[in-house]
Amino acid sequence: MKQIAVFLVLTIILISSCTSLYQKGQNQFQGGDYQLAINSFSKILEDDPENKEANFYVAESYRLTNRIEQSKAYYEKVAEEEETFDTYYRLGQSLKSQGEYEEAKDAFSKAKELTLDDNYLKLLNREIDNLGKIEAIEDYFPYIEVENYKLLNTSMAEYSPIVKEGYLYFTSNRASSGIYLATGTPLLKLMRTRVDGIKVDVQNIQLLPEFRNEENLNQGSLAISPDGNTLIYARANSRSPKDLPDIQLFASYFRGGGFTQPIWMPVNEDEFYANTTPAFSPDGNELYFASLRHDGLGGLDLYKATKLANGDFGNAVSLGPQINTMGNEMFPYVAPDGKLFFASDGHPGFGKLDLFVAEKTDKGWEVKNLGPNINTLADDFGIFFTKYPTEGFLSSNREGGLGDDDIYYFEDKTPKPKIVNVLLNVTTKELNEDGTEKILPQTRVVLYDNTNKNIGGDFSNQSGRLRFTLTPDQNFSIIASKSGYFTKSINYSTVGKTPRVEDLIQDVTNVTLDTTIVLEPLILERSIVLDNIYYDLDKADIRPDAAVELDKLVKILKDNPSIRIELSSHTDARASDAYNDALSQRRAESAVAYMVSQGIDEDRLVAKGYGKRQLIIENAQTEEEHQTNRRTEFKVIEIKE
Repeated sequence: MKQIAVFLVLTIILISSCTSLYQKGQNQFQGGDYQLAINSFSKILEDDPENKEANFYVAESYRLTNRIEQSKAYYEKVAEEEETFDTYYRLGQSLKSQGEYEEAKDAFSKAKELTLDDNYLKLLNREIDNLGKIEAIEDYFPYIEVENYKLLNTSMAEYSPIVKEGYLYFTSNRASSGIYLATGTPLLKLMRTRVDGIKVDVQNIQLLPEFRNEENLNQGSLAISPDGNTLIYARANSRSPKDLPDIQLFASYFRGGGFTQPIWMPVNEDEFYANTTPAFSPDGNELYFASLRHDGLGGLDLYKATKLANGDFGNAVSLGPQINTMGNEMFPYVAPDGKLFFASDGHPGFGKLDLFVAEKTDKGWEVKNLGPNINTLADDFGIFFTKYPTEGFLSSNREGGLGDDDIYYFEDKTPKPKIVNVLLNVTTKELNEDGTEKILPQTRVVLYDNTNKNIGGDFSNQSGRLRFTLTPDQNFSIIASKSGYFTKSINYSTVGKTPRVEDLIQDVTNVTLDTTIVLEPLILERSIVLDNIYYDLDKADIRPDAAVELDKLVKILKDNPSIRIELSSHTDARASDAYNDALSQRRAESAVAYMVSQGIDEDRLVAKGYGKRQLIIENAQTEEEHQTNRRTEFKVIEIKE
């Protein structure tokens, strides 16, 4: 009996102790001191791990201090005791924040079975739909690489970086004396240090010198007007009954060498609204911020206020359902090109807050997740570009950080394109009378692209050589000219003459090619035979094979616009003089007419039929000898200055 009595006494003491601890924890929870509540209820769970109420309050305390990933085990315990919509919905959020997407989908589906509320069903359907879109998310900036700025960060919180006039401003609780009881961490202050691009002076970080951070308050997420004369920031969590209870926007103005006392901004509109994470538009005429209001879609939504005539901001309007969701949207940043960057946990994302970009289209805003090279399972937020869109800072409490929210820097590491240079060696030569070739130095050679734009030119050296650098897979033309010679143009293509870019190993690859241009002497009254100009028997029509040869003469005339030529036709000796003269004249005139049809000015052409009066082989006997006599020639009869 004595032992039983002692046991009963101890049980009563334990129950009394637990009841007292439970009441203490509940009071702490109701007062917003969530970390203290976690401590109190955790003591109860040490002796009673299945206690539904204690598990519930610990889970909710973690959720309300943005640590929902730590609440999973506690919500699971609550669900074992009592299946409710709230429990499974919060459990689903916790699972999602840890990347357990299939389990999260199951929890959201279970929550759907436990409610008939249309708004809740809409919320759950969106959560499930978002989970199905995760695999399709692609990198918005494919070559951005994100690194923790370890020399800048501490085990405390550092976030919301912005850069203005050579200074990096950010929010941190590293230099605070007060404690924020909701999380058990020091209160947040506004800090700054010098910065050059993304290179931060980590040795001289200080509290804002011209602005006095208030004691016993959280202050953070600073915005600075383009002219640098206005500071707007979020101020929150006062313990004084005479102060505003929630998070509000305050402004401070530069006057006489310092900033004024903080002033409550009318854009807050109602002291019971939550307003935070301000950002100016590039021109300073609009203020973007996150707010929890009666007309919102669920959690924090993004709003835009316009600068009024008196300098205040007012007429705040929601950015609408294309940007805002039933989740939270916050930390806006307006880029120079008008794109809106922000953080959200309501659009399809990987876990908690992800960074998104909204682009203006004909149909309004189109929102895109920045992708897995920027976002993680944790909170990713507070992006700021120091060089848009290739470098800047962002905030995250991702795995691998130094303890709390950290500042990360990012850079575009787009690989340098591998270059192929086509080195074309051009050799200029002249044609001798015997058909051989020899070097022709000091020849002017000009290079043109496929739009006929002059992209280079020079004289060949004493060895008749010069070099051009060409681009791969392009078509060019080259014109060579020298006084006393026919100017000549050739087409040159590098298409298919270089390796594929994907096969390159070195950053720069040189491919050397060669070509030769042969010029013919330009001598007045010197006859030049056009080979392969054939006519059907007793006809003067230009056959297709003759047209090919005449096109070469057309090209010579186009390359040499200052010359005038005589085009002559000759027959063999096997007919009367009158017949051969008439036939050769018709053939010469037919050839001239063809060249005129190809764009040659008629005044530059003279047709002359010589019949059999200029035979090359007298007394020809064989058909081959007769064919030699049947020929078409041209000669330059005038060179215009």
